[in-house]
Amino acid sequence: MGQEQQKRQQKQILLAYVMMFLSVFTFVSIIFAYLLAMRLTHTEDIEVWLNSHALWIVRTLLIFICIALFAALWFIPLYFFIWDQHIWVTACTIAGVIFTIVAWLYLLNAWLKGLIKFFQRKSVY
Repeated sequence: MGQEQQKRQQKQILLAYVMMFLSVFTFVSIIFAYLLAMRLTHTEDIEVWLNSHALWIVRTLLIFICIALFAALWFIPLYFFIWDQHIWVTACTIAGVIFTIVAWLYLLNAWLKGLIKFFQRKSVY
């Protein structure tokens, strides 16, 4: 494999990590990070540690989306104005906030772990 191709793949992984970090602020960048990482997983001449980072990004983003969707379910009772007077609606809202915080902290932790391993040029697991 050429040195130039490896540098290009490293830049794509780094760009996917940048987009993964930006997904903390906006949901749109999840799509770009996912597409960048998935495109690298289907490349034939990719080194093992770069492939593990691409799979790490894909896996992390999918788990984050699942946790975020689960957290969003807890906010459904807030839609109905009549239910707002009940204590269980407040409990659901608190549970939703907790799950949302867990989702964002999971994403930040996985991003930091992956980025540290990337700069060490090691596989991430």
